[in-house]
Amino acid sequence: MQGEAAPDRTVFRITGADRQHFLQGLVTNDVSSLDGRLVYAALLTPQGKYLADFFLTSQDDAILLDVKSDLAGDLARRLTMYRLRAKVAIEPSDLTITRGTGTPPDGALPDPRHPSLGWRAYTGEGGGAGAGETDWEALRVAQCIPETGIELIPDETFILEAGFDRLNGVDFRKGCYVGQEVTARMRHKTELRKGLVTVEITGQAPVGTEILADGKPAGTLFTQAGGRAIAHLRFDRATVPMRAGDATVTWKDG
Repeated sequence: MQGEAAPDRTVFRITGADRQHFLQGLVTNDVSSLDGRLVYAALLTPQGKYLADFFLTSQDDAILLDVKSDLAGDLARRLTMYRLRAKVAIEPSDLTITRGTGTPPDGALPDPRHPSLGWRAYTGEGGGAGAGETDWEALRVAQCIPETGIELIPDETFILEAGFDRLNGVDFRKGCYVGQEVTARMRHKTELRKGLVTVEITGQAPVGTEILADGKPAGTLFTQAGGRAIAHLRFDRATVPMRAGDATVTWKDG
């Protein structure tokens, strides 16, 4: 299908001789090789909590950083704070983001989070139509892919509970980055006690509705589509049918 524009995103150009080394010491994924591919990554607090997620790729003499516009200003300020004496410049660009799930155009790159999310392209010209046929929310719900500002909440979300290891958003071998120590400790636990999962839902409830199991808090309901939803659950309490407002929620482990 034809690509469609992603108008709620901002693309920064990161230039300078130290650009790759600078990002390598900050973000959750390995950015040592960006030629011809997209890398999904995040910036965390020193306490290991999510601040922003984004895509990275190289173009000419720059690294492109594709982030939700709502987070762009704060992310740019934080990156600038970390810059210190590094030879790096961070500037917004006028590039257009186009995404789609059909045959990719020349120069498009596959979304690294999941094959069902298709491709993304960055051009200096107008992209596709503002809206298309792809039901992106249904795709996200089916594969439990969190969205910036909905399931991914700054200063609150832990990326392993959000499935970043499954979404190719974290590299455990790359060495240090901001929040790495906490993330590594969480990984080496025997198992996570809570996290994002796809659940079945009968009825609807607003995003952010508390989920109750036998009257006890069991999690939070998020994006819903086609009788399914993304929920953040306490796994030990999610073994029975649950309620989220007027909706019934069930989860089958695995």
